Amino acid sequence: MQAMAAMGRTAGKKTRVQRSEEVRDALFQAAAEVVGEYGYIDASITRITQRANLAQGTFYNYFASRQEIFDELLPVLGAKMLAHIRQQASGARTFLEKEEQSFRAFFSFLKRMPYFLRILNEAEIFAPKAHRQHFHNITGGYMRFLRNARKNGEIANLGDEALEPLVYMLIATRGYLALRYTDENGVVNLPEEAVRMYLQLLAKGLLSREPPVSAGSGPLG
Repeated sequence: MQAMAAMGRTAGKKTRVQRSEEVRDALFQAAAEVVGEYGYIDASITRITQRANLAQGTFYNYFASRQEIFDELLPVLGAKMLAHIRQQASGARTFLEKEEQSFRAFFSFLKRMPYFLRILNEAEIFAPKAHRQHFHNITGGYMRFLRNARKNGEIANLGDEALEPLVYMLIATRGYLALRYTDENGVVNLPEEAVRMYLQLLAKGLLSREPPVSAGSGPLG
């Protein structure tokens, strides 16, 4: 699919700023598709501009180098992911409903953008700046969500020192389930049992007012 086709056409004459934004978006879309298909190493500027149906020289009007677009790619896609999740979970009322809808929305996003996982997983090595920014954006939003739920009495009254590792645990759950249930063609097929178990862990753990089990008392202690 040619990335420029995704820009669409609107009636009337577009402003210079609008055209510039469309070209930039097309380059990001093309870069995402190319990295998803070939990986960062083989995602050349030539391949990106060909996928976007743009002249190679146009690339340098927006980015100084290949690395520069790589350093922005994951945060841009992450912002799209967060917008998708917010939209999908907008009708939820309780904490558990929001978590379920957000959880499902993450996997529906992967179905729409199957190249996201490869971009995310390879970014730690090939675009560490983007990787750090992405996780800063994701964890910051999740912390605000949990703090709000705590304030409203929807979850246990845990301090920030407990919420922070919890955020990483919940994000890791999504990531590893995505790896497990994505096939070699990038198709995500999350079983309902996985959703049920995730919600059960939250309902019996985070929503509980019982004190957490102390470190060392479990089977790994």
